[in-house]
Amino acid sequence: MTAAAGATLDALERRAGYEFQDRTTLVTALTHPSAVGDARISAGETYQRLEFLGDRVLGLVVAEMLLDAFPQASEGELSSRLADLVRKETCADVAVALDLGAAILFGGNRAQKRALQTVNVLGDVCEALIAAIYLDGGLPAAQHFIVTNWRERMLEATVAGRNAKTALQEWAQARGHGTPTYRIAERSGPDHAPTFAIEVLVGALEPGRGEGRNRREAEQAAAMAVLEREGAWP
Repeated sequence: MTAAAGATLDALERRAGYEFQDRTTLVTALTHPSAVGDARISAGETYQRLEFLGDRVLGLVVAEMLLDAFPQASEGELSSRLADLVRKETCADVAVALDLGAAILFGGNRAQKRALQTVNVLGDVCEALIAAIYLDGGLPAAQHFIVTNWRERMLEATVAGRNAKTALQEWAQARGHGTPTYRIAERSGPDHAPTFAIEVLVGALEPGRGEGRNRREAEQAAAMAVLEREGAWP
């Protein structure tokens, strides 16, 4: 291995937060099929088989993260969140954040190498890197890498159709604030057309307040007020 190649791997290990005991698997995880034939690289020494393993490790760890973060979520919602977090685009986003493209071993000239850095390739290499970490350091090492790079994405992810109260409950529980509680702060107006003011208490956070023509509407407004204040509503 050249000094430049070694320096590239050093930098990648620092960004990934994991130092390999044996870099052979890391190099395989970074080798694109276009490099087969270059420097005596064989078809079995590319990232493709590792990608297969990394996809499964990622799914397992993210599924466990979701169960822990969203204890009230249904199986359908968990499945939807899982699919979003393990899809190729999300893996590619992590790859870009870690600048994996700078370390991938491609064949061909510089222009061809740039053209090969697609979402699919970056996502595949990210999954292969997970597998390499798993094989080198075991599940705890792979879990640490995944939690570090996926947890915030998991907490920021939204599910279409959620209402504000559901969203606030998920957000609060995932951050250790417990289950939000609602109380009537004020009721005004005539009996036939009352206005409710509701406060929502979320752990030690400042209460949120909302108004509505009925209690349900006011609770939604209060939940929305907290989510918007905390930057948790898109």
